[in-house]
Amino acid sequence: MLIKNISVLFEEELDYYFELDIRIENDKFVKIKPNIKPEKNEKIINGEGLLLIPGFVNCHTHIGDSIGKDFTINSSVDQRIHPVFGVKTKILKNSSSNNLSNFIKNSCHSMMRKGITTFVDFREGGLDGVKLLRDSTASIPIRAIILGRVDFYNNSKEIKNNTSFPVERNSELNQILEQSDGLGISGANEYSDSNLNHFSKIKKIRAIHSSETLESVKNSLKITGKSETIRALKLKPDFLVHMTFASTNDLKKAAKITRGIVVCPRANASLAEGIPDIELMKKAGCTIGIGTDNVMINSPDMFREMDYLWKVTMGVNKKRIEPKEILKMATVNGEKILQKKIGIIKEGYLADCIFIDKHSIDLEIMHNPYAAIVHRASETSIRAVMTGGKIVHGKI
Repeated sequence: MLIKNISVLFEEELDYYFELDIRIENDKFVKIKPNIKPEKNEKIINGEGLLLIPGFVNCHTHIGDSIGKDFTINSSVDQRIHPVFGVKTKILKNSSSNNLSNFIKNSCHSMMRKGITTFVDFREGGLDGVKLLRDSTASIPIRAIILGRVDFYNNSKEIKNNTSFPVERNSELNQILEQSDGLGISGANEYSDSNLNHFSKIKKIRAIHSSETLESVKNSLKITGKSETIRALKLKPDFLVHMTFASTNDLKKAAKITRGIVVCPRANASLAEGIPDIELMKKAGCTIGIGTDNVMINSPDMFREMDYLWKVTMGVNKKRIEPKEILKMATVNGEKILQKKIGIIKEGYLADCIFIDKHSIDLEIMHNPYAAIVHRASETSIRAVMTGGKIVHGKI
């Protein structure tokens, strides 16, 4: 396939090129430059009037709870989503696999239509939960990165006593890892140091929620005398999620040990738990990705996430931020965190991208493509979505 005369946000810096040609073979971008000559019998697409941007990388979701949208909306964080006693846990356990699967599929289709080509899901429910998500997404052309977990948690007494991971649970853990892309841990407050160290030896992706709420930060200090994030880093995670109440010291250590931090600003706000300080994170040297978090709480929409994060951060800090930085968090930085050759329009990378109609009613005239995408674009601005070199939504 050869796409001619298309505007592009190119490579890691998302440099704007008014007109380039792009050749796609199999599932990758193989050549990107002006005036590429067509090969014999090659399919040619005229990209005039379109802007090609990387597919969005939604770095943190819980789409298994799609069946519980806006349930108990006025409850606290723990009452709604705590892994042991939260309402979410009860909903998931009391819903049939068929119903859960149908709503998972709905969320996947919703994400595709909004330009999300990859999502990273923290999947509850042990091995059955991982299999359910894997089976539900098998026929849907979206890139699902599934991080499973064992339904096993320590109480505060076990954390203080540094209880070891039960030997009899190792078989279950290994089975989950065989079926998933790695481990998505609830948080350091649910595990002893010994358990976190045990999980740190896993060779696949490791990620953990940390410092999401002020209460969780205080609980860590009360139970262990240590920062929640410092304890979370015992996992040797590839990335941390939330960090809404992380200290400067936490962030500096996270920058050295992890590939990045994934923020979920709309989820934090909807739970009345504050706003992640991305300026502080940037100063500490952290790479920042974006996630939409629980479908129970939020729609999986990266356009809305970028718009909210950009404006609320400037409103709170009274300081301008370049919209390109926010767009990188939704695309390029996902590649830096996950290292999957996604989120960047570059030769050799997976051909995951979004065809934006530059003449759509909300975008024309597009004086600043980064601002246009971050706070004006929406699902209606998308002409088509491509994953792995195939159009999976819309048409061009």
